[in-house]
Amino acid sequence: MSLPLTTSRPRVTAAAQQVFGSRAVRGLAYLGLCAAYLQGGLVKLTDFPGAVAEMAHFGLAPAPVFAALVIALELCASAMVLTGRGRWLGALALAGFTALATALALQFWTLPAGQARFMAANSFFEHLGLIGGFLLVAWLDLNERGAA
Repeated sequence: MSLPLTTSRPRVTAAAQQVFGSRAVRGLAYLGLCAAYLQGGLVKLTDFPGAVAEMAHFGLAPAPVFAALVIALELCASAMVLTGRGRWLGALALAGFTALATALALQFWTLPAGQARFMAANSFFEHLGLIGGFLLVAWLDLNERGAA
């Protein structure tokens, strides 16, 4: 005999809250959001000439200064999100950085129809998802601070 949906639904919700409401899952979510920025910052830090070349490729000058600023932002803002110290501010910094970098690097609308345009458009909209995720992190953190 199966339980009516109205009886089983609170149990499913309670079980999901136990798993997905845990600190461990929340920490994994933050790590997932920050993974690309940690990886990018560390790669740029260990290959500074490559980071400078990347900045020059996008027309940012002086390229060494922009490379250093991007490294600092990616690593410091990620650390803020992961540690909870200024989480909302780190999340907003990564959201803003992602918006600027996406607008600069993924101008799919300027590309001719084809595979390159398709790939750039997909990446553009994936980055919008990251921006949304960081805005949600900032919103949640500020609301939790207000409730405390």
